[in-house]
Amino acid sequence: MCAAVAKPVLYSYFRSSCSWRVRIALALKGIAYELVPVNLLKDGGQQLTSEFKAVNPMQQVPALRIDGVTLSQSLAIIEYLEETRPNTRILPQDPKKRAQVRMISDHIASGIQPLQNVTILQQMGEKKLEWAQRCISHGFQALEQILQETAGRYCVGDEVSMADLCLVPQVYNAERYKVELAPYPTIIRINKALLELEAFHTSHPSRQPDTPPELRA
Repeated sequence: MCAAVAKPVLYSYFRSSCSWRVRIALALKGIAYELVPVNLLKDGGQQLTSEFKAVNPMQQVPALRIDGVTLSQSLAIIEYLEETRPNTRILPQDPKKRAQVRMISDHIASGIQPLQNVTILQQMGEKKLEWAQRCISHGFQALEQILQETAGRYCVGDEVSMADLCLVPQVYNAERYKVELAPYPTIIRINKALLELEAFHTSHPSRQPDTPPELRA
């Protein structure tokens, strides 16, 4: 008799945009998983405990335990899921489109989100809102221009891709920090279309086990 395959374990925080990217990927691919909440604010930050450091030495979420390994960094996790579970593709087969998807994903995951994450904002004091708005707006100006060249219904053409998994959580962050989104009609249009999809809906921060009651949908 074959041994039962262990269910993947996702270490996540409901409001973490990086964690949300992975939750969307898992939902799109129909992968059931166990969720372990890691509250980035409670008790001085549960990601800073020695217990979680043993899971991810960078002390960040997400981390995914799957297939006998523990992976961190959202894009690396998503790429692994794509390579090992290619049903419901989130990377195009066409090399140019695949490069565009990775470009947009990196633009958000490396060029926008890290500048306005919790660790940075905690150091900005009273200027944290102004800082977040400036960083997101600067990134969105470039992203809007890029998407005008690559977008169909979604970020790259008409199929959901890893770029879309990055876009929606970043728009959520922009709304949290009260960024004026009117100058970015392409971003707004794509985000609205994606939020109508079940995988984006069920993985939303307002619908997670660790979402505070007052923030639940």
